[in-house]
Amino acid sequence: MIDRFATMVATFFWVGNARWAPGTMGSIAAAPVGWAMLEFGGKPALLTGVLIASLLGWWAASRHMRVRDRRDDPQEIVIDEAAGLWIGYLALPDAGWAGCLAGLVLFRVIDIWKPGPIGWADRRLKGSLGVMVDDLMAGMLAALLLGGGYWMMEQWA
Repeated sequence: MIDRFATMVATFFWVGNARWAPGTMGSIAAAPVGWAMLEFGGKPALLTGVLIASLLGWWAASRHMRVRDRRDDPQEIVIDEAAGLWIGYLALPDAGWAGCLAGLVLFRVIDIWKPGPIGWADRRLKGSLGVMVDDLMAGMLAALLLGGGYWMMEQWA
């Protein structure tokens, strides 16, 4: 029962079992959830979602990897994408669809590209910590770039 719950969390309600691009599918599935938290609960709800997804995801990824005897960063674990995407959404001024779409695309580009310290974390950190940290860092960079983009638009408007 606990193992099934851990797999459900780790795969973000089994979305991570998608045959094609599970990380992208997990991010796409997490986008409307992040939008709803931001729209109906504001940034406090979204931040709470990030914290829960990060902590529960860390535990679930560890349990899933141990039960399945998996190492490194199994593709089916996508709770890290949800948490990272939602970190990016924290920089949005509101829950508008354009900002959420921009955040989704920007997060995926950064998560796939893994520039600088994000790539270092992906290569060096192992276990469930390694699964989570690179995506959380990608979300932080996405938030920084999204926030900077919104700030620049305000200055030029």
